[in-house]
Amino acid sequence: MRIDVITLFPGIFPGPLAESIPGRALEQGLAELQAHDLREWGIGKHRSVDDYPYGGGAGMILRPEPVAEALDAIAPADSGAFRILLDPGGEPFRQARAHDLAERQHLVFVCPRYEGIDDRVRSMVDLELSVGDFVLSGGEIAALAVIDAVLRLLPGAIEDASTEDESFSAGLLEYPQWTRPPQFRGRSVPEILTSGNHGAVDAWRHEQAFERTKRNRPDLLTEDELGDD
Repeated sequence: MRIDVITLFPGIFPGPLAESIPGRALEQGLAELQAHDLREWGIGKHRSVDDYPYGGGAGMILRPEPVAEALDAIAPADSGAFRILLDPGGEPFRQARAHDLAERQHLVFVCPRYEGIDDRVRSMVDLELSVGDFVLSGGEIAALAVIDAVLRLLPGAIEDASTEDESFSAGLLEYPQWTRPPQFRGRSVPEILTSGNHGAVDAWRHEQAFERTKRNRPDLLTEDELGDD
């Protein structure tokens, strides 16, 4: 997989992606990551990339020309690349989308800054993604989160079993996990987990996952699953 990031702050990358699972995925050649400074396609001798918004308002808006030229240079329309704009108003990023992106060969992330980006850029991308109902200083942190979620799903990044039972993979939050010591500050590991009865353990874990989802993320469940609460 090839991953390109268009940003005004290429020094942010790879950042945390150089560590742990994503770092190993990059080292093993499962993916190639490159950040591109948008100012390379800036306008004039000062490499300008932004301007005041039409109609007035605070802050500066990224102009469409530098972004368009960057996309044309890095991922032409006929290249098969999948272009993504990080935006608070985009599609909420979910695990199913991470799986979808992990199957693609070339991802390109556009990271806005300042007060936003000229709306004409939206017609140049295939997807707008949001990592939550909040506003960041730019799209870089959101891109890091999305790329991390994608890299760990690439074949060979981690054991397949590690991604099968985790949160959202089956529509539920992950069941609670326990390890040594068997007792800590008055709390003991549930006996079922040391029973050796794998069928009972699986059933218990599913029940725990459902109850945790019902308590913390009821929006993930249907009305029938929620019952009469």
